[in-house]
Amino acid sequence: QLQLVESGGGLVQPGGSLRLSCIASGDTADHYAIAWFRQAPGEGREGVSCINKRGIAYYKDSVKGRFTISRDNAKNTVYLQVDNLKPEDTAVYYCGAENAPCLGARLRVVEHWGQGTQVTVSK
Repeated sequence: QLQLVESGGGLVQPGGSLRLSCIASGDTADHYAIAWFRQAPGEGREGVSCINKRGIAYYKDSVKGRFTISRDNAKNTVYLQVDNLKPEDTAVYYCGAENAPCLGARLRVVEHWGQGTQVTVSK
């Protein structure tokens, strides 16, 4: 059973950067497409970026040029580098996995979820 644990969130000022990590255990991460989702207070969960088994990345339009997803299969880890953060990026960020291709910046059905990491962008 694949398990995912996110880390790297925090409080940053507008324009700042963070690197979020999604560490997999219990199975090999390269069997899965991995996506990052976020959920702001009072909002639904949205996909922001997905990387497929071959390393091809997809992004939500509002984060293109600011977020970069990557995977290190040797470390069983997927990263999300988030740069030039804006207050509207404030949310809990989750990673999810599915043994299927990405559906744009998200997954068709998330088979495994992490517990989330909080990102707060504020002065």
